[in-house]
Amino acid sequence: MSASMNRPKILLTGATGYVGGRLLTVLANRDADIVCVARDPQRLEHRVNDRVSVVGGDVLDASSLEGWFQGVDTAYYLVHSMGTGADFEELDRRAAENFGRAAAAAGVKRIVYLGGLGSGDDLSPHLRSRHETGRVLRESGVEVVEFRASIVIGSGSLSFEMVRALVEKLPVMITPRWVSQRAQPIAIEDLIEYLVAALDLPAGEGGIFEIGGSDRVSYRDLMTEYARQRSLNRRMISVPVITPRLSSLWLGLVTPVYARVGRKLLDGVRNPTVVEDDRALDVFDIQPRSMSEAIARALRNEDEACAETRWSDAISSSGRPLARPDAPGGSRIIDSRSIHVPVRPDLAFSPIQRVGGEAGWFYGDALWRIRGFVDLLFGGVGMRRGRRHPTRVVPGDALDFWRVEAFEPDRLLRLRAEMKLPGRAWLQFEVDAEGEGARIRQTAIFDPVGVAGRLYWYGLLPVHALIFGGMLGSIGHRARALGAAPSTSGTVSSEILA
Repeated sequence: MSASMNRPKILLTGATGYVGGRLLTVLANRDADIVCVARDPQRLEHRVNDRVSVVGGDVLDASSLEGWFQGVDTAYYLVHSMGTGADFEELDRRAAENFGRAAAAAGVKRIVYLGGLGSGDDLSPHLRSRHETGRVLRESGVEVVEFRASIVIGSGSLSFEMVRALVEKLPVMITPRWVSQRAQPIAIEDLIEYLVAALDLPAGEGGIFEIGGSDRVSYRDLMTEYARQRSLNRRMISVPVITPRLSSLWLGLVTPVYARVGRKLLDGVRNPTVVEDDRALDVFDIQPRSMSEAIARALRNEDEACAETRWSDAISSSGRPLARPDAPGGSRIIDSRSIHVPVRPDLAFSPIQRVGGEAGWFYGDALWRIRGFVDLLFGGVGMRRGRRHPTRVVPGDALDFWRVEAFEPDRLLRLRAEMKLPGRAWLQFEVDAEGEGARIRQTAIFDPVGVAGRLYWYGLLPVHALIFGGMLGSIGHRARALGAAPSTSGTVSSEILA
């Protein structure tokens, strides 16, 4: 009998998200077989090894769950729909029903679920949905270990990035009432330790466990401690009349959080999220870190310019459904341009994989920022998400208001738009060897919806021509500089296809 047949089997949903990605790293070091389920399996291909496999599926599609749970001992449920529209509660309910039903039918021994702290009859829709999801999973008949947590502090977490952006950018902050609400933040390392410890919990000891760090604090306390550790002098002035909508727009302008997620986040902050039942401290041998320790660790990791996972990794951070250039749709409009450069293909591709984030878009950055601002006003993601790493790219990475859909080293980068648009859009870069150099092809694809979509594209045609032409020229210039070749040797051609 092979060793793999004796190893426990773990199913993990949400591995493309912030917490799930961290959990996968730890689980991969255990003596177990891990099956990751993702709507876009390509995003996890770089994580596959002899113990980690990836299958495609969607918890909202009951038929796609068939075969997921074969031989599974423990299943982690780390998905939610907060980044989607107003019907996210119904989506969460349906997803949990599908998951619980399939797990029960396959004889799964335990489901581990991460929910949210909060109590009382006046819970926000977000927290209410988190609690209902746990209840629906328990009704499946499978034993459930439900952890309820508050703010998660770690490099790349939504709460930490929000606090960091506010304190770094605003010497004086006009703060609404929500900054005084009490919470019990938990370090991402401690949260992961709890999730892993659930694997070793004896059968029959499942239930709801409220978990948090050692401090009960407010967002004001978090910002004050962050400023102290960064040696920043910050002043906060409370203004109680700021509405959640205005607060969310304000967050969208200053932080990586965009308006739609900001409204749901702030709506949840109206409820205290503190541990009322500390049974988890007796059941699990874990001593959670303090707020200051959690911030210090997050800062150390953030200073490396590459958080292992980020809140924007999750597809739900865009609120838009998956789409591909070859998916059925309207009559596409294509802007394709190419340039020959007398350098090796890897040098020609080097500038491309650095695009976005702090490096900008190589041409017309002011216009890109204006587009990001307009996107924020309409509830989109804007430009605040940046990019995970200045040079490394993997499918699924958020890149300003784009998502990396496909990446082949030194050859292909395809980005899918996640900004608000009357249609769907992609931006693709390809590099191929040509003669003694390389040809860089840059293609913008727009799939308009109705008359509004075409009016949008053709109304901005001069701007698109300026930006796309300038971007390709700048990429070519940077590639030639890397190859130390004369800047006059490239020849640009372009074609506009409708």
